[in-house]
Amino acid sequence: MTVALPYRKPEYGSDYWIVDDVLDNPLKVAQRCISKSTWTIGSPWRPEPWPGMRAPDALTPEELQGLEDRVRTLVGTARLQPQSHTETAISGHNHIQIVGGGEGVARPHVDSARICNYAGVLYLHPAAPTTHCGTSFYRLKLPDGGLGGNVCPPEYESISQIPGMEQMDPTMWEEELEVPYVFNRLLVYRSDIVHSATAYFGWGHELASKRMAVVFFWKTKFSR
Repeated sequence: MTVALPYRKPEYGSDYWIVDDVLDNPLKVAQRCISKSTWTIGSPWRPEPWPGMRAPDALTPEELQGLEDRVRTLVGTARLQPQSHTETAISGHNHIQIVGGGEGVARPHVDSARICNYAGVLYLHPAAPTTHCGTSFYRLKLPDGGLGGNVCPPEYESISQIPGMEQMDPTMWEEELEVPYVFNRLLVYRSDIVHSATAYFGWGHELASKRMAVVFFWKTKFSR
C-alpha cells in the first residue's frame, strides 16, 4: 500500500520566507567560511545523504543571534531550538556547505521531523554564474501523468519511511516553485514540504568557484 502525500501549495509568508541582505558583512563571512581548514566530506565520496563538503560554525554567535531574531519574527515564534549533536549524532545546523557542479544533483526530500519543522539556507557565493541554483519545491508525479502531493505526513520522519516510497528517485518529482540564488539571501521554509537545492556549480578543487550556502535547522514544536 502506498500512502498518498498531502498537497499544500507553497505560499510566501506562511510556508516560506525570503530576507535579502540579511548579513551586514556577507563578504567577510564568505571569506571566513572558505578559509576553514577542517571539512567533513559527503557524497559522492562517502555514503552521506548530503553532497559536497561542510564545516560547522559558519556564523559567529553574534551573527547567528541576529539572523535567528529575524527568523523568530518571520515564523511567529518566541523560541527556536536549533538541531543539536545529541539528536542525530552530528548536527548540520549553522554549517557552511560547498558543492561543485559534478558533486551533486537536485534530490527532492524533506528534513527529518525529529530534528526540525523549519529549515533555512543562506546563499553566500557573491558571484554565482546563474540564479538557477537556489532552492526548489516539488510535487510528486503520478503514474497517470498528473501531480500529487508535496508534504510528508507528520507520522513519518522522511519520505523514504512512507510505505510505497522507499525507493524514490529525482525523476519522480516535478518542480513547482524555484527560489533563485541571490548573494546574502536567507530562505526559511517549512521543512516538511518536499524541496532540494535546484542545482550546483563550480568545478575542480577551487572552493571559491562552487555553490556555497549555510544551512539551518530549527524546531518550534517541542512535543515531537
